[in-house]
Amino acid sequence: MTDRLSEDLKSLRIDRSKRTVDTGRKRWVLAALLVLLIVLVAGAVAFFPERAGLSSLGAKPREVEVAMVVRQSGGSDQVVLTASGYIVPRRRLDLAPKVGGRVAEIYFEKGDSVRKGQVLVRLEDQDVQAQLAQARANREGAEARLSELLAGSRPQEVERARAALDQAEANLRTTEINLNRVKQLNRSGVFSRQALDEAQNNYDSAAAQLKSARENYDLVRIGPRREQIDLARAQLREAEAAVHLWQTQLENMVVRAPIDGTILDRLVEKGEMVTTMFLGGGRGARPGLGGMANLKELEVELDINEADIPRVRLGQECTVSPDSYPDRKYKGKVREIAPEANRQKATIQVKVSILDPDQYLRPETNAKVNFLESARELSAESRILVPKNAVVTTPAGPSVFVFKDGKAACRPVKIGRELWGQAEVVSGLSGGERIIVKGLEGIAEGERVTLKQP
Repeated sequence: MTDRLSEDLKSLRIDRSKRTVDTGRKRWVLAALLVLLIVLVAGAVAFFPERAGLSSLGAKPREVEVAMVVRQSGGSDQVVLTASGYIVPRRRLDLAPKVGGRVAEIYFEKGDSVRKGQVLVRLEDQDVQAQLAQARANREGAEARLSELLAGSRPQEVERARAALDQAEANLRTTEINLNRVKQLNRSGVFSRQALDEAQNNYDSAAAQLKSARENYDLVRIGPRREQIDLARAQLREAEAAVHLWQTQLENMVVRAPIDGTILDRLVEKGEMVTTMFLGGGRGARPGLGGMANLKELEVELDINEADIPRVRLGQECTVSPDSYPDRKYKGKVREIAPEANRQKATIQVKVSILDPDQYLRPETNAKVNFLESARELSAESRILVPKNAVVTTPAGPSVFVFKDGKAACRPVKIGRELWGQAEVVSGLSGGERIIVKGLEGIAEGERVTLKQP
């Protein structure tokens, strides 16, 4: 009984060692939670000092970049993009003959100024000259034949045909009389059958000659048929076409300047064989004679980054400055914007015509182009443009932050149009302010800021 009572009392005893272990574990959990809370608070203070109320209590100032706000003059054009390219002729022409041959004479040198139609090169043309002479002779023969047919028979020819007809009729009468005599004598047995056959043959031959003479007389008297005249005319046209063909071939042996311009290069010498540009220069024959261009029509070819192409439009005014003469300025205008981009370079080709070229501009030299936009494109209320990335959205609407006395001051603004990466400020800025353009992420009114050192 006593032993059982002792066991019951032992089961009711509190194990103090187990309680100590549970208490220590709870303390470690509480300590870890406290550390985590401290870290979160410190991070919030570091990243959002203005919300933590510590922005002006010794926190490090935010580094920013600023830009000066300038009120644009209403009478000046604004540069919206600057790019570099190469000066090229608007039209460069390769000189080549229409037919192949050997060069007989050359009448130009590199750098010569030539006029349209001026003879530049002459090829050997002896064979063509001979063919042309033969064609002309054939034409003369065809002309004579047609003239003869159109003129009809002369009186002498008619008389000659009539005389031949009379003679044929007389011959027929003679042979007829002789045939009748031979027939009578043959019946009486004087002439043989052979003599009768011979007389009959003579009569038949005379009759055939009479028929031919009568037909010839009728043809001479009436004149040629219409079909004969048409055939003669067709033969004349054929002969004239042959003359025209060889005249064209002879003209093709001469190379003339296609436009007024300047010779840019010369690729051939006297005595060399040349071919057309399309046949190539096989077996030592050169494929061309040289090149020329009108240096009064120059332009600049530029590869514009596709991100900048919204700042460029057809007809846009520009200024062009050659690298060789940077102090010289030329007026330009956008003439062409390529319909497709260069995928490898992510650019779009733009061509700017130079409106007033002179002798200082050389093809294939570098030039800088300023793309302009007239101040008339801006609204009459304001001439202030700021970078688009300087405009942020606040509860007050579109705003910019002005750098003032080492702090960021929020300035609500009214925005007009967006022009080429810039925003037109209609109201809210007067010019002369320094606005923050970089370092705006999470910025707050009154936050301490400092200018970023270069």
